[in-house]
Amino acid sequence: MNVALGGTFDPVHDGHRKLFERAFELGDVTVGLTSDELAPKTRHVERYVRPYEGRKRDLEAELEPLAAAHDREFTVRKLEEPTGIAVEPRFDALIVSPETKAGGKRINEIRESRGHDPLEIVVVDHVPAADGDRISSTRIVAGEIDEHGNLTPDREGRGATRPE
Repeated sequence: MNVALGGTFDPVHDGHRKLFERAFELGDVTVGLTSDELAPKTRHVERYVRPYEGRKRDLEAELEPLAAAHDREFTVRKLEEPTGIAVEPRFDALIVSPETKAGGKRINEIRESRGHDPLEIVVVDHVPAADGDRISSTRIVAGEIDEHGNLTPDREGRGATRPE
């Protein structure tokens, strides 16, 4: 099975790792990583997103051991538009989080309009942080939690603009 998922992944956290784990359970994985131009447009909260190459390097370091553990292949591709790679006919399944489920539905509408089979949409629940709210990159960047959801009240976050 060919599995797709996408995101900005800045920084990678345990919620992302749960998505990746589920993807590799199903098959070979292609991760669409938002381009520098697309990344700010996909944020709910304005914040600085690290450059693509650094995010790609960190993402590949996360994916390599998971792929090896599941005896799977993976590829990271640049996403230039929100529907990204998943509209391509080669994919069988799309991994989404609860808030991106509607995007999966839109991708299937595009696929069907192009004569492709719909994807199996696999929803992976959020991972809660120590305070019960979900782990998110936005919360990590704000300094509220670390990548594992531990509260970090004494840590400063990064701002909405590129650091000097």
